[in-house]
Amino acid sequence: MAQTSTVQAADDFDSTPTRLFSLDALRGFDMFWIMGADEIMHALRDSTKSTFWTVIGNQFEHPGWNGFHAYDMIFPLFLFMAGVSTPFSVGRELEKGKSREQLMLRVIKRAFILVLLGLLVNNGLKIQPIADIRFPSVLGRIGIAYMFANIIYLYAKELWQMIWFWVFIVGYYLLLKFTAAPGFHPGDLTPQGNFASYVDRTILPGHLYVPYPGTKINMHDPEGLFSTIPAISTGILGILTGTLLKRKDITANMKALLMALFGIVFIFVSLIWNLDFPINKNLWSSSFVMLVGGISLILMSVFYYVIDVLGYKKWAFFFKVIGMNSILIYISGHFIKWSYANNGFFQWLGQLVGNPYNAVVMAITLVLIKWLFLRYLYEKKTFLRV
Repeated sequence: MAQTSTVQAADDFDSTPTRLFSLDALRGFDMFWIMGADEIMHALRDSTKSTFWTVIGNQFEHPGWNGFHAYDMIFPLFLFMAGVSTPFSVGRELEKGKSREQLMLRVIKRAFILVLLGLLVNNGLKIQPIADIRFPSVLGRIGIAYMFANIIYLYAKELWQMIWFWVFIVGYYLLLKFTAAPGFHPGDLTPQGNFASYVDRTILPGHLYVPYPGTKINMHDPEGLFSTIPAISTGILGILTGTLLKRKDITANMKALLMALFGIVFIFVSLIWNLDFPINKNLWSSSFVMLVGGISLILMSVFYYVIDVLGYKKWAFFFKVIGMNSILIYISGHFIKWSYANNGFFQWLGQLVGNPYNAVVMAITLVLIKWLFLRYLYEKKTFLRV
């Protein structure tokens, strides 16, 4: 099961260090937004009522269906980074003589643990009827997509990894383009009519995340089983990026440049594809894969160039502390009442500031408390490993 390690700093998925400060920092930057920074943006929006903060604050909420907000990046960026770490962790174990079969079993075990953790996050520890359980989850999707992407990495050459990347997103596009739920026309991409949601409604036990409007009947789940297919491509793209970063025959400057250039190309392709297959996180549409893949590549390029190439690391320590225990801080809110500690230490400060900005202050202090907790674990070299 998941365990803590006090021996060495570890990836979320392996005890082997990535050796990339930038990867840990980017992972921390990603998790920073869902450990409370999003609430700071919401509080600023609601407190100031200004147009600027309203635009920014709205970016930290998911769109209803089609479209894209900055908040949609958090999940796929994390999955992308899990892939980036693979050549440094699983690849290194291959180089040390571990068999593919051994490593595949380890990858499958991690996926199973992440699925179980996802069930706990969704439903807690109480026993419930199956009909009341939500089986799909963020951690479950990460585990399943990570597993298939890593199996492909273990058994396929780099060219075939690239081919598999396109097979999943083009195949998914064709399936949704020429199929639909019964009673809907082919290519229907509404929550009720699209084929991916129909498959989930048909085969998944328990309940899905989104009911039909005004009812409790299952309709759609943003982490559903069928839409995990294109998410595998997000993991593969991370693996291909990690393979590039690990190469010794290409200069560091060229690696950063290639990531940025490919990122721009991916974004351009996504915008073209969006005209026929809308960018949609709920469906993890193929155009969404290309868009978040492009942004992930550009972010990885910037963090890598500034931190690992130019050597400016001190500013990123704040994010590295978060990144080294990213899964722990993600699940902690479901088992720890952080608001109790925040009110205990800082409620006086919120009262001193008064309305309407006390909400902003309390959102900032909540992030501070969580970060100090992670900093303590960092200093003690205690990290949650899966």
